[in-house]
Amino acid sequence: MSLSGRPSNIGTRFHNYLYDELGLDFVYKAFTTTDLPAAIAAIRALGIRGCGVSMPFKEACIEHVDVMHPSASAIDSVNTIVNEDGELHAYNTDYQAVADLLRRAHLDPETTVAVAGSGGMAKAVVAALRDGGFGDVTVVARNRDAGPALAGTYGFGWRPELDDHRPGLLVNATPIGMAGGPDADRMPFPADAVAAAHTVFDVVAMPPDTPLIRTAEAHGKTVITGAEVIALQAAEQFVLYTGVRPTAEQIRRASAFSRS
Repeated sequence: MSLSGRPSNIGTRFHNYLYDELGLDFVYKAFTTTDLPAAIAAIRALGIRGCGVSMPFKEACIEHVDVMHPSASAIDSVNTIVNEDGELHAYNTDYQAVADLLRRAHLDPETTVAVAGSGGMAKAVVAALRDGGFGDVTVVARNRDAGPALAGTYGFGWRPELDDHRPGLLVNATPIGMAGGPDADRMPFPADAVAAAHTVFDVVAMPPDTPLIRTAEAHGKTVITGAEVIALQAAEQFVLYTGVRPTAEQIRRASAFSRS
């Protein structure tokens, strides 16, 4: 199962496609909730094998799990819960997905970076940038408590707005641009900042061609999409749930199916 403020079918289609292809006796369903403690307690009580966790529950769920694994405890954010005989183990596969995509893009660690957001996904992004050797990173967040706190934890700068800063890499780790949300038609960065960047990374997976990605592509920029993030992190979730690692080709097919 998965818990999200705005559930989509991407994860369900990805996981169920692979369950069918590999002949595994699992089923994946997406839910939202107004009672997070009860929802997580149900994982334990009903013997549900695992749960994906999306915004806005990635931090709030921490107090309701039993074991925080390093991938989650390092950034105080959870995107995967696995039920091991009634003991709930928490992980974060977002971090690994972001780190892998940054490495694949062959970005120069000297590149200046701006990350929009201060929540759980922003933590995964900022941690992956730090561990990838990036030193000139600015967290852009209006929250004057969470923004400076996140930046300070990793030794980076903070500002409430991008203003006249024009970094080479822009990363959106907010829900801005997400289909069905209040900001579905907006971008987290000004259009001229997108034009000045050389790479644009949007973690929003639905739709994969967010306003930010469309604008970046129109300017001929290198883009990394949320569809890529969700495929990689879902593949790692799949391994945690099932103990089976799909091939790269199976992951590619499942990702394509999830967005079809």
